Amino acid sequence: MEGRVPTRTATFAGLGSVAYGIKDNGFSTFLLLFYNQVLGMDARLVSLALLIALVFDGLVDPLVGHASDRTRTRFGRRLPFLYLAPIPLGIAWVLLWSPTGAPSFATLLVSAIFVRGLVAACEVPSAALVAEISRDYDERTRLTRFRFVFAWGGGLLMLLLAYGVFLPNAMLAREGYRAFGIAGAILMAGCVLGSAVGLHRTIAGWPPQQASSGKGLLGSLGEIRESFSHPACLVVMAGIACAMTSQGITFALSNYLYLYVWRFTPTALQIYPVVLFGSVIGASLLAGPAQRRWGKAGAVAATAPLGMLFWVGPLLLRYFDLWAADGSTRALVAMFICTLLANMFMVTSSIALWSMVADVVEASEEQTGRRSEGTLSAGAFLASKCATGLGIFAAGLLLSYAQLQPNARPDAVPAVVIDKLSLAYAVCTALLAVATALIALRFPIDRAAHEARLALLDKLAQSDPDAGGLHP
Repeated sequence: MEGRVPTRTATFAGLGSVAYGIKDNGFSTFLLLFYNQVLGMDARLVSLALLIALVFDGLVDPLVGHASDRTRTRFGRRLPFLYLAPIPLGIAWVLLWSPTGAPSFATLLVSAIFVRGLVAACEVPSAALVAEISRDYDERTRLTRFRFVFAWGGGLLMLLLAYGVFLPNAMLAREGYRAFGIAGAILMAGCVLGSAVGLHRTIAGWPPQQASSGKGLLGSLGEIRESFSHPACLVVMAGIACAMTSQGITFALSNYLYLYVWRFTPTALQIYPVVLFGSVIGASLLAGPAQRRWGKAGAVAATAPLGMLFWVGPLLLRYFDLWAADGSTRALVAMFICTLLANMFMVTSSIALWSMVADVVEASEEQTGRRSEGTLSAGAFLASKCATGLGIFAAGLLLSYAQLQPNARPDAVPAVVIDKLSLAYAVCTALLAVATALIALRFPIDRAAHEARLALLDKLAQSDPDAGGLHP
């Protein structure tokens, strides 16, 4: 699609990411609590099952992405996945939150693997559409903005429904989680199917024939490796890995910080998701101007450290007794303002990073002769998921370093423990933000390079319609 992507198309392209947001929210916030405290499973077995499922997820993403790149139907390459996967995903999501019989490690593992695999079948092709719908440098960022708004919106909507409707006064009520699963399933399946139907007229049609290795699975793995090995792909995957490691640490420690450091009240916890969603809207508005001013790599380099400053600043001010009293109205209001700004800048940085993934498509095509939108999107998801797991692991190490004891009351935790946790978290966040910025600056594709490459590929296609890139 040339020129500006219609808002209707951008909206439906973003709508498909709701399922990913809901899945992330459920797995990160409630699943361990549900299977451990409600169903009575050993927390270590629950964590092990979720870790194995995460490893499976990371391995299956490139296969799904490559399969969608090679798919040829009259509906195009991505729509078959977006039509076939949502209903099974909805069923698997309901079963995950409504297990029959006594809960077991095997049941949880199989359910988690099915959910993650089906989400991959929806999300990887959906993310690949950013590069497929538009080749324009700025429009790809605009499409990514829509995807971020819907992904965060879906996750935060389920968080609000959980706290306000399904589990308002009974976090350990099994029936509440069953309703949570049903509502999430309806939203996930409905949004992905709605995205597919809304995009049908835009993207349906036989895709161009692409050369294949013809060597079965080994050939496919070779093509995946070749796509991932492009220098631009390696840079953006490394940037995403640093950013998502920081986010993994932050998400894993968030409840500890709210409880032991900032002393959030129940009302503050209900307001917090609204603040986060406001920050995502702010990021969506900021991403375009930031990119036009500095380019995508420059936008990451500018906003990642800014976001870090607003995360770390309150902790340092508190450490030096320059912050309002913990739990006071002044402290909570100031924390909400800092959170709004910090998350706005961090999400702006993430939008630019994920938009950079789309620009690698033509660089890879120039090298390999293949368009690999799905494979490259899967590579970004692989880096993201591995880094998130690393961040969660690092959060556990930080808690161990601070020596925060289990079941500790906030008013009974020594100040030295809180200070150690706060400062260690601040140092990790600062280092990862700086690393993200420095890695992004090594990204070899700016606006001029991207547009020159498009012109070169167009010229090659006109001179030899059967050519595929500049490779030998």
